[in-house]
Amino acid sequence: MAEATHHRPHPTPKDYWKIAVVLAVITAAEIWATYLPGLDAVVAPLLLTMGAAKFFIVVGWYMHLRYEERLMKNLFLIGLVAAPVLFGAVLFTFGVLIGD
Repeated sequence: MAEATHHRPHPTPKDYWKIAVVLAVITAAEIWATYLPGLDAVVAPLLLTMGAAKFFIVVGWYMHLRYEERLMKNLFLIGLVAAPVLFGAVLFTFGVLIGD
């Protein structure tokens, strides 16, 4: 019996160009946001949000994660969550987060 797979068609070169344009626009917005004096209070959250958007676009399209099976996606997400937790634990162990 053949396994039913639900593969999405892979992106075409035209799709990759569209994604590249979107990433370039987000990058331009990031640079533009750092030069606007009125955004000083919100520039950090804004840059983090745009950086996260770029991260998920790159991981999903260029690293083909959106075409992988659920197991591979879950393994990636476990690493995505575990890495900052481990980083925080190491910082806590060395007393960086505790302060003087």
